[in-house]
Amino acid sequence: MKFDVPVPCFYGKLDFCDAIREIGKAGFDAAETYDWKTLDLEKVKNTCDEAGVKLISMCTSDFNLTEPENREHWLRCLDESCKAANRAGADMLITQVGADTAKEREYQHESIVSGLTAAKPVLEKYGVTLMIEPLNTIVDHKGYYLTSSREAFDIIRETDSPFVKVVFDIYHQQITEGNIIPNILNNLDLIAHLHCAGHPGRHELQKGENNYKFIFEEIDKAGYEGYCGLEYSPTVSPEESLAQFRKDYL
Repeated sequence: MKFDVPVPCFYGKLDFCDAIREIGKAGFDAAETYDWKTLDLEKVKNTCDEAGVKLISMCTSDFNLTEPENREHWLRCLDESCKAANRAGADMLITQVGADTAKEREYQHESIVSGLTAAKPVLEKYGVTLMIEPLNTIVDHKGYYLTSSREAFDIIRETDSPFVKVVFDIYHQQITEGNIIPNILNNLDLIAHLHCAGHPGRHELQKGENNYKFIFEEIDKAGYEGYCGLEYSPTVSPEESLAQFRKDYL
């Protein structure tokens, strides 16, 4: 397994390109970010090339898939986000599915599947993988629709595209449902990316209830070759936190 550093979590106060350089200095070869609209994407790509750090993922500029009325706007935003990903050298985009509108879950589920199905030609055109993300509503994302990894995997199967996958966030799913290792290993073909953080607190991995060393070993043995983003808030300096991660897990 490979690991990347989300820029906003560790270096949100730095100039983005300076943050990329710091990530490279810390010994990591990949980064991810969320909002791309304020970035000079060509400059970011050039800096990544110089620093030997790949920007693997960003977020779409719209997150609303639970309402069919929003679909055309979401697709336009997806197209612009795919163009941005190509310019920055990123191969993946994360999209949250949107708020629970209080309509029947079957209606909202179908809206998500239909939206992702309509997205397939866009993703194929740009060669970008789109990832939906189940999140917890207990601590961090009250009112969000998609909490269950099982439903996320069902959505991916129904959409049936190699360009539509799940980003499995171990922190969120520990809060929501646990059963982390079986849920990942039994659906590894549907997962394009992982996130991790210690729970409770969303800090360093060793400051939580999960045995991440064992989790990573099991995922490695299953053949996962993608990245896991260190999506946590460090309790010490970024440099010290990342150095301790490397010592403990690499």
